[in-house]
Formats: sequence, C-alpha cells, structure tokens
Amino acid sequence: MAYDLEEQEQLADLKAFWNKYGNVLTWVLIIALASFAGYNFWKSHQSSQAADASVLYEDLNKSLTDKDNVKVQRIAADIESKFGSTAYGPMAALVAAKAAFDANDLKTAKTQLQWAIEHGNDEYKAIARLRLAGILLDEKAYDEGLKVLAAESPAQFAGSVADRKGDILVAQNKLADARTAYLAALTAMDERSPGRKLVEVKLESIGGTVPAVTVKPAA
Repeated sequence: MAYDLEEQEQLADLKAFWNKYGNVLTWVLIIALASFAGYNFWKSHQSSQAADASVLYEDLNKSLTDKDNVKVQRIAADIESKFGSTAYGPMAALVAAKAAFDANDLKTAKTQLQWAIEHGNDEYKAIARLRLAGILLDEKAYDEGLKVLAAESPAQFAGSVADRKGDILVAQNKLADARTAYLAALTAMDERSPGRKLVEVKLESIGGTVPAVTVKPAA
C-alpha cells in the first residue's frame, strides 16, 4: 500500500532516528536484560549456596558437640572458602574459634576470630572482638585487647564491651579506670540483663558503688 506524503516523512524521520540511535538503544536493552538475568542467576546461586552451606554448618555443629576440633577446623575452612560471602562464613568461624579454644589451641582460635572480624557483619564482628579480647586477656596481652575493643560496635554491645574493658583494666591494676568501665557497662545494660549482677559484683569488689536503679513509673 502506497504511503502518502506525511507518512513518508514520518517513516524517513523514524529511519533517521534509528540509524542514529538504534545501536545505542539495542545495547541499552541488551544490558538491561543481561542485568535482569544476572540478578536472577545471582539470587538462584545465593539460594543454592545457602542450602549447601547449611548442610556443612550442621556437620560443623555436630563435630563441635563431638569435640572433634580437627574436623571442625576442616569444615570451617571449607565453609569460609566456598561460602564466605554468606552469613555461614562468620558463623562457622565463631564455632571453629570456640572448638579451638576448648582444645586449648589459642592460635587457631584467634585466627578464626580475626577471620570473623574481617568478613562478618557488624554484629558478628562485635562478638568476635569480645571473644578475641577475652583470649588476649588470658594471654596477658592487655594493650592489644583494649585496642581490639576500641573498634566501633553496634549499640547493643556497648555494655559487654565496657564490661570486658573493665576486666582488662583490673588485670592491669588500673582500678579507677576499671570502675569507670564497669559503671559504663551498667549504664548501657538493660536492668533485666542476666550479666548485670556479675558486673555489679565486679564493681563492688574493686571499691566501686553500684548506682541505684531508677524505677520507671507505670505507663
């Protein structure tokens, strides 16, 4: 069917536009589709990874229960190398650190905790730092322990961090500083926290005074 003059002009404009921008639009479409496909593949891959990692993690916990530190470390290394980008990575590192600590293998315990600090989210990092500081306290590496605790942690760990800091300061015989740390721990802790009573005992044992608990009026 023949085109009239106006249709011919529109067709010519369309051809000119396509000749100028057609390749660009095609590549934009290809990139968009590739990104979408890649995202779907990534989600599928992540789901598959999590499923595979969970099986290994179950074996890891079983080995921990069996007190088989060698097997725990082997499985943890496998999880960290293959699934380190998932939450199972730092979780495995924390379990492996506990197994190594229980086996008196402090070097491995510290290595696993450091891995969790370097690869975990803020919560896992905070837990790993607290445990690492505890080991350094046992090793009398006091300054190193305080340095580990100096890193920023989520607010919910403030009480535990201050408590552990107080323990290290007591070991250094810096009792005034330790009392300040324990008071900071009590301030940060919930009144119903199970660890609160222990902090109060430690504070009183070095000459500190436990602050009175303010009773909040009923709403």
